[in-house]
Order: sequence, then structure tokens, then C-alpha cells
Amino acid sequence: MKIRLAGYSPESVVDGPGIRFVLFAQGCEHACPGCHNPQTHDREGGDLVDLAEIFERIKKAKLIRGVTFSGGEPYLQAAPLAQLARQVRALGLGLVTYSGYTFEQLYAMAARDKNIRDLLAASDILVDGKYMAGQRDISLAFRGSANQRLIDVPRSLLAGQAVLWEELDTGDKLFA
Repeated sequence: MKIRLAGYSPESVVDGPGIRFVLFAQGCEHACPGCHNPQTHDREGGDLVDLAEIFERIKKAKLIRGVTFSGGEPYLQAAPLAQLARQVRALGLGLVTYSGYTFEQLYAMAARDKNIRDLLAASDILVDGKYMAGQRDISLAFRGSANQRLIDVPRSLLAGQAVLWEELDTGDKLFA
């Protein structure tokens, strides 16, 4: 299976807790004004990359605490990313996903789309909502505008509503 990627970063400390391997999905329909990654908007841009190749790169990244799917809009390619998410989880790594959709929108979409449901369920943290330049705040952890939320996905799925993620004091328990 292949995925269209804008690129990846083997080590990032700004896209979720700890050192993370970050994939930047290609294609986004939100096109938020002031977006940090406008080169990822074109659905035909980037490169088609085999999931096995990406997974091998993730396995070689020994210092990472987890993987982040950013974009573009990762949920536009939910099928290949859900498959990769299962492999990432099997390695014992945590998963952060970014989306211009809110948790509530993804939750509703997941009822109709198994791939979105699987990708959401594999995520530990969801950074949700469109980037809003008027609410830009560079002091926020892992996000660019104040409307975006850090969602604890497992707790949210159990509750059936968004539950905000709160960083724990001990990183060891972050992705239980």
C-alpha cells in the first residue's frame, strides 16, 4: 500500500511529546489562511511512498518516543495511515495525529468510515481544529492557534465526547 507524503522528519520535538518521527501527509482541503505547511495542500503534490519503506525508517529511529501524523490532512488518507498506525502501535510507540477536523467531526465521520475509525482509535493524542491565524499563539504546546485542542483520544472515545489531554508528570505513563 502506498501513501502520498509531503515529507517526513526522523526527529522532531515540536509535534507532540518527546522525540517523534513525523510524517507530513500530502493533500488538505482546509487550506487554512496562514497555514504553516501550505505546500502540503495539493492532493497531487508530494511523493507516493510505499508504507513498508516508511515503516522501516520508523523502526530505525531508535531515539523516538512516538510517531506523529501531520499534514496536510492525515484523515484524507486514513486507510494507509490506519495500517501504518497499527504497525507503529505494535512497536510500542505512541501516536499523535493532527487534523483540521474537530474531534466531534471525526467521531461522526468514523461512524461511516472504518478507516477513519481505525486511525482515530490508534491515536493517543489528537491535535484538532483548523489553524486560525487570528488566534495564533506560539506559547501553546504542539499547536499554533488557541482554538486547536489536545484531545486524549482513548478517554474521548470511551466518553463519547472530547476529553482534553493533560500531560503527565512522568513520561513513562504517557502512552499506557
